[in-house]
Amino acid sequence: MYNTLVERCFGTCVSSFRSKSLDKYETTCVENCAERYIKMTQRVGLRFAEHQAMQQKRAADAAK
Repeated sequence: MYNTLVERCFGTCVSSFRSKSLDKYETTCVENCAERYIKMTQRVGLRFAEHQAMQQKRAADAAK
């Protein structure tokens, strides 16, 4: 997950290699990108857990 986050945000936000540090735009872009990516993965994980719980309930109901 970490590698995907770094690759996606770095590729999207960093366009200049003129200095060792990120400029203000790049820093803000990376921070926003990372925040959105983390929120998205949390939401996907939550939906997956809900789906798994629903599947388990269906299986338990079918076994009765």
